[in-house]
Amino acid sequence: MDTLHLIALLAALLSTGLMAGLFTGYSYSVMPGLSILDDRAWVAALQHINRVILNGRFMTAFLGAVGFTLAAAVLGLFLDDRAALPWTLAGLALNLVSFIGTMARNVPLNNRIEAAGDPAALADPAALRAEVEAPWIKWNHVRGAANLLGLAALAWALYTT
Repeated sequence: MDTLHLIALLAALLSTGLMAGLFTGYSYSVMPGLSILDDRAWVAALQHINRVILNGRFMTAFLGAVGFTLAAAVLGLFLDDRAALPWTLAGLALNLVSFIGTMARNVPLNNRIEAAGDPAALADPAALRAEVEAPWIKWNHVRGAANLLGLAALAWALYTT
């Protein structure tokens, strides 16, 4: 059981770290880099990014951050030494904030961008951008911060194991 717990905790730490890096990377480089684009190009760029990010590597890290952390928490319940459990549960809660925020906020905004259709045919790409950009960035900051804090909690859980 100890070995399975350690493997689950390491997988949780790695997947959470990947998500923290991805989301914070968007905050400090991708979105500021895209901000210089005109409205039509911005919509086209977001549509393309949203299409290519849905792949097995992303989904493994995205779902793994919650799934592996949940597995580590459940396995931690069966250990004699539960010192890591509160930190694992904190990591799980923070990863859930990121997951739920993504599904409830960022994904619907991504879907709105995709539903707009061909950027070249948009009558008012500035209106779409004004509707989507600020809330998308705000919620990306939230999920990035949640994953960063989750990463710290899981690192401390690993340290206490």
